[in-house]
Amino acid sequence: MTTPSTSFSQTRTRPTATLTESITAGDRGRRHKRPYDTDVTRLLPRWLLVTVIAVIIAFIAVPVLYILFGSVNSDVAVARGEYFPSEFTLSNYVNIWSTVALGQGLVNSMLTAGAVAVASAALAVSTAYVLVRFRFLGRLTILRGLLALQSIPGTLLLLPVFVVFSNIASATGVQIIGTRWGLFVTYLTFALPFSTWVMVTYLRGLPKELEEAARIDGASSTKILTKIVLPLSWPGIVVSAIFAFLLGWNDVLFSTIMTTPNTRTVAVVLQVLGTTQEGGAVPIYGQMMAASIVCAVPVVALYLIFQRYLVGGLTAGSVK
Repeated sequence: MTTPSTSFSQTRTRPTATLTESITAGDRGRRHKRPYDTDVTRLLPRWLLVTVIAVIIAFIAVPVLYILFGSVNSDVAVARGEYFPSEFTLSNYVNIWSTVALGQGLVNSMLTAGAVAVASAALAVSTAYVLVRFRFLGRLTILRGLLALQSIPGTLLLLPVFVVFSNIASATGVQIIGTRWGLFVTYLTFALPFSTWVMVTYLRGLPKELEEAARIDGASSTKILTKIVLPLSWPGIVVSAIFAFLLGWNDVLFSTIMTTPNTRTVAVVLQVLGTTQEGGAVPIYGQMMAASIVCAVPVVALYLIFQRYLVGGLTAGSVK
């Protein structure tokens, strides 16, 4: 026999559970019945987004695949406009080292661009720290000057830089034009303002509380820079170093004028290779594309390596 209290509790619990289940089922049904329910943060419909991504991938992949296929094809076939090679050959990757001084060009570019990347990153972080954390006369003028230097084209500075180096060589007897360190100074002149501005923008976002706590503990400015600012600034340092490296690696204008056959960078070597003809008739398209692939490998490898450090630095430098 059921007591009145038990039957009353059952009659109260059962309709409540039934009502909850019906509401949940109704919500599920409405969610499944609304095909127009999309993410409000998505700017484009899904089909249009997939189409745009596919077009961008094709726009990037088609030229890269053309260079890759051309590097294993004959010069005549590439001149005829063949996209897929009629016969695969690796002779282009063998001949490029004897046709031009590609190995020497790679060494010159690695030494020059690598030195510029390291020097510009090291000088930029220390210079940016002074410009961001200290107040002195002419600070705003320096910041505006760094920004203004980015708007000056390199062609406008080619002749002045050449004349200055020539006058220094005439006055001191020290040869600058035609040397690696002369090219290093030239690239550093253009890379340092950009790297400094990148680090200024990055250091402005770092919290001052960490530095103030270190000063209370008696740390000097040098110790704060090396122990606190540098570990937190690795993402910005990597970005500025990579851009400085690419500036020296891709430059053709200054390296064409200020180098000799022994100090040519890889960009100039590729330019010479482009004017070389086989038998005086057909340009060596296959070797040009093979050399382009070889010269792109260090840059791609550098990006892949430092991408991991960039993500790790962002995670390690976060402040709760």
